[in-house]
Order: sequence, then C-alpha cells, then structure tokens
Amino acid sequence: MIGLGTIINTAAVILGGLLGVILKNGVTKRFEKILMQANGLAVVFIGISGVLKHMLVIEGSSIDTRGTMLLIFSLVLGSLLGELVDIEDKMERIGEKLKAAVKVKNDSRFVDGFVTTSLIICIGAMAIVGSIEDGLSGDSSMLVAKSLLDFVIVAILTATYGIGAAFSAIPIFVYQGSITLIAALFGSIISDLLIAEMSFVGSALVFCVGVNLIREKTFRVANMLPALLIPIAVELWRVFAG
Repeated sequence: MIGLGTIINTAAVILGGLLGVILKNGVTKRFEKILMQANGLAVVFIGISGVLKHMLVIEGSSIDTRGTMLLIFSLVLGSLLGELVDIEDKMERIGEKLKAAVKVKNDSRFVDGFVTTSLIICIGAMAIVGSIEDGLSGDSSMLVAKSLLDFVIVAILTATYGIGAAFSAIPIFVYQGSITLIAALFGSIISDLLIAEMSFVGSALVFCVGVNLIREKTFRVANMLPALLIPIAVELWRVFAG
C-alpha cells in the first residue's frame, strides 16, 4: 500500500511523544542537558556518515572526493533562498499557533521543540529515500525502520523539550506524504543519482541540526532547507541540456 510507511512513521512519532510526556516528569534539568548533548552528538555523526558515504570514493589505493561543488552551491544558494523567504520564522509561527491551540502558553520551549524535532526527523536521507521507495513501489520497509528510530528520538526530545516535540508528527506526515505522492505520480523521471544527491545534501543539514542540539542556534537550519531543491534543479538541467 503506497503511503503506509508515512502513516506508520507518523503513528510512531505520536507514540514517542506520548512516552516522552510520561518520562518528562522524571527528567531533571541536570539530566536534560546531558540528554540533549548525547542526542546532538548522535545526530552529528549520522549527518557526517551520510555526507562521507556520498563524497568519498575509493579508487585502488587512493581516496578521492566527489560532489564538493554540488554541496557548496546547494548550501549557499539554498540558504540565500531560505533566508529570503525566512522559512524558520514561518515554522516558528506555526509552532506558536499550535502552542496557542493546545493552550500551553507558559511552555517556553514548545516552539523550539517543535521546530528542532521536525527538522531532525524530516530532512535525513531515510526520510527522502524511504518516501520515494514507498511512492515508486509501495515498499515501506525503510520508513518502518525509520519509525523505530524516530520513536526513540521523539521520546527523548519530548522528555527534554516538552510536548512541542510531539507535534512534529504534523510536518512529518505532510513532508513524507508529499514526497511519496510526487514519487508515485512522477516516479519515471526520478533517477538514482537525484535520490543520492538529495540524500547527500540532506545529510549535511542533519549535521547542522546535531550541532544546534549541542550548541543552541548555531545554524538557522530551517532557512537552509531549500538546499534540497538545488539537486532537483541540477537534474532538470541534465535532462533538458543533455
């Protein structure tokens, strides 16, 4: 069933959020900080591994790199576009509206929890590749595996940030569901190279999210999200120019 992976993933995020709410009462400020740092470090290495997987090429006894210019142009052009639109501000506004809707005005970390958790679970390689596979063939196995990871991540972040992190279920449903739908409709023009390059750039953004967990607000990651569109533009140029 096409779309099943996103449904399972969304349910896992909701359940992780509920578990986090239960655990939050037992997490003191002292443990909150170390949990955030540990989670941030894990996310940093997930991002690094995704980038290096694409960049490093072993040829005989030497190691070469590829994709450097794509990464630079994607991050620079994407960040400029995102800053122009100010995606981060719009995400924070959505968070504020959700905060008002659930009547938790005194929760100072609601918006940060919503934005940070949404970015962590949405922009990784598994979200992109898994959603495309789900749309192309109905294979939801990667998203099911991602659901288990997201369950743990959201539980921990909800225990530290509060209920705002659990509302990341909304953007994950919209984001992955949209990718799956696009893949189902236009799957014939989605190349393996495009999937790899989007995952490559997405991994770099995951690294930035991890750094933000360790050193708060170092990167405006939401405003860097259009970087994921640059590989699509490059692929379209290849198709029409070649």
